[in-house]
Amino acid sequence: MTDYPLFSAAEFRRRALNQVGAPIDHAWRDHGDHILNPDIVARVENIALRDAAVLVPVVDDGEEASVIFTTRTSTLRKHSGQIAFPGGAIDPGDISPEMAALRETEEEIGLGGAYVETVGRLPNYFAATGFRITPVLGVVRRGFELQPNPDEVEDVFEVPLSFLMDPDHHGRDSRIWEGIERHFYRIPYGTHMIWGITAGIVRTLYERLYA
Repeated sequence: MTDYPLFSAAEFRRRALNQVGAPIDHAWRDHGDHILNPDIVARVENIALRDAAVLVPVVDDGEEASVIFTTRTSTLRKHSGQIAFPGGAIDPGDISPEMAALRETEEEIGLGGAYVETVGRLPNYFAATGFRITPVLGVVRRGFELQPNPDEVEDVFEVPLSFLMDPDHHGRDSRIWEGIERHFYRIPYGTHMIWGITAGIVRTLYERLYA
């Protein structure tokens, strides 16, 4: 087996393709902030959820990969102003979560699918806002030029994969949501605060691939 630098895109690809642990379809309760919120998990299991997909875009930068994030505009109806992975609802014409994630990524930030190699998925994220989200893992080659859609994206930035995969950076917080205390991860990076759904997906990525 070839040894790759731990936080390179090549090693990320290898780990994504060879995940260990419970099968993806049954593992979601065991990861991220789901295990911190049993009351909310029980609640979302009993409501009709819309299917969505996001791309976790890991950029190949040699020995030190980075991950692309967006800041959603403050005018959006849901999750406005929050840091997110590119993605959105799965449309009837999308034949797979991968297709939806790539389509939404190109629409939101102008990153074309020709630059992205999808290498796996994480367990679904069940959002209390009514979505069942499939995180699609992708390796992105350099050469792209991003063109954020101003109607959806206020900012695009990258974070080193090594920073995100350090559990010392995974703080915890809580707030009251519809009368229930919701616990979540928060990952501060410079002037950015990654929290909520996005931090939950990052934590799941750590637990599935790097813990």
